Amino acid sequence: MSMDWNQLVLFKGIDLNDSFVLRWAHEADLLRFELEASIWPDSAYYSKPEDDEYTCYRKATLMFKGVQSIVGLNPIESVPSTTDPDGTVDFGNIETLSQTENGFQLTGDFGSVNIIGGELRFEVHT
Repeated sequence: MSMDWNQLVLFKGIDLNDSFVLRWAHEADLLRFELEASIWPDSAYYSKPEDDEYTCYRKATLMFKGVQSIVGLNPIESVPSTTDPDGTVDFGNIETLSQTENGFQLTGDFGSVNIIGGELRFEVHT
């Protein structure tokens, strides 16, 4: 049985599909994605958007701690990026994220990633 990210309390008021991946790193048993997270009014992290913003965007980290294995993650150097008019570089969105019986599955321009084991954390940087 798998559970989609939008069913997890951790992401209340967060839209991963509208969040931008800024970079990722895999070190030992930790996989970290740095995001420009899309935050909506039902999140405790929401604040009034800037005039040129669609919604509130804040830097955030999506982390998988204590993972046993990771399959399908592309090296950042091999993934095409987009440069916004303000010079910010991103690597697209998180298209899917689900919790599976033995870990997590996520997809995006960074690959179709299967994570065995580990714990999911999401932190918004204020």
